[in-house]
Formats: sequence, structure tokens, C-alpha cells
Amino acid sequence: MKVILLENVPSLGPAGTVVEVARGYARNFLIPQGKAQEATPANLARFEAQRARLSQLAEKERAAARELAARLAEVVLTIPQRVGEAERLYGSVTSSMIAEALAEKGFQVDRKQIELEEPIKKLGTYEVTVRLGPEVKGRFQVEVVPEKA
Repeated sequence: MKVILLENVPSLGPAGTVVEVARGYARNFLIPQGKAQEATPANLARFEAQRARLSQLAEKERAAARELAARLAEVVLTIPQRVGEAERLYGSVTSSMIAEALAEKGFQVDRKQIELEEPIKKLGTYEVTVRLGPEVKGRFQVEVVPEKA
């Protein structure tokens, strides 16, 4: 089934793309969630009329994401954790913890946007990537320090 993507879908492509997907995927997920609509001639014509407005909106979102990425590059988060032997943490630092620490600094980032290459299980400084938009990623430093008793 051919559908027009109404928003960026990581596995399929950017908004405005016409893609072929399984009928069940389109009917049960993409269309009900508002991520796509069926690629009928009428929908294609309506979408072409809106394309200029949507491209302007997408460019504004990219500019805002780039500006946020520049601000995030200057951030260094300090997260205190309980430590055992050999500087290993009890548990690990999760993306939820990082998202909460960013929120305290005034950055609204969802935990699902944070990309951890591997779980943080030792003390130290780590570089963390956050997806801010379809083509924009920001990087910032996370310092894991021992918790004061």
C-alpha cells in the first residue's frame, strides 16, 4: 500500500515522501497515529498544495534544533551515584536520569532521544548524543561522580 508520510518516520523517511508499506502497518499504525495518509490522487494533490508550508515549518524546526544543539554543546552534567569496589556503580546511569538532569538545567529532552552507546557503569566523563531532529544531533558531557554519604 502506498502512503504519504505526514511526519518523519525513522525507518521509512522524511515527511512528504511517498512510500510502499505493508497494508497492516499502514492501517494499524501509520494512519491511526497520524503519521501517514493513503496516497490517493486527491490526497497527493492536497499534499502538493501544502508542501511549501510544510518545508518552511521543517526548516524552522531544523534551525531551532541546531540552536539547541549549540547550547547543549556547552553543558556538562554532573550525576552523583553510589559506588562500589573498583569505581563500579551500583546499577547504571540511565537515559531517564540524564533527561531529568537536563530538565533541571532547563533543557526539555525526552529520554527516548538520548543515545547511549553503552550503559554507564563506571565513574568518569562520557560524551552523550541526543537526537534533536531528523538531521540534527547534539552532544554534551556527563560526569559521573561518587555520591557523598
